[in-house]
Amino acid sequence: MKKILILTITLFSLSLSAQQINWMSFEEAVNAQKVTPKKIFVDAYTIWCGPCKMLDKNTFSNPDLVAYMNKNYYAVKFNAEGNETVIFKGKKYTNPSFNPDSKGRNSIHELSTFFGVRAYPTLLFLDEETNLITPLTGYRTPNQLELYLKVFKNDDYKNLKTQEEFNAYSSNFKYEFKE
Repeated sequence: MKKILILTITLFSLSLSAQQINWMSFEEAVNAQKVTPKKIFVDAYTIWCGPCKMLDKNTFSNPDLVAYMNKNYYAVKFNAEGNETVIFKGKKYTNPSFNPDSKGRNSIHELSTFFGVRAYPTLLFLDEETNLITPLTGYRTPNQLELYLKVFKNDDYKNLKTQEEFNAYSSNFKYEFKE
């Protein structure tokens, strides 16, 4: 009995430490949103982008961030220079100039252009109707991203009309994610 209890606790601990963001495709996120409305978080990355890899390693592996993201957002991992066909809001988006032999930079996906992605990584926040709230460009630590995840999830951004109001909000923000 004692061995079973120890084994159960060990497996539970391993599953917690190995917890990761539940990434899905655009189509999966939009369909899930129809059943249970949540905002959508999009990581628009490229295969050659160093800060994108740092996000995966340092930020998207943070247990507090992972738990918050999985509970409150549908998370989409999108290769902004990839060859994926995406149906979004009834329109088909592709990458017609995609070069499958490229080992680095590639042409920009049409959906990246639609969202105005100009640098990598770009983190996109979409509301419950799949409308773009804002793009956020560049690497963020778990705490830096926590601020944005919560301001958008709680709709606090709707009351922040000026840069000064956002600065005051961020100065008073209580960070909870452990670094």
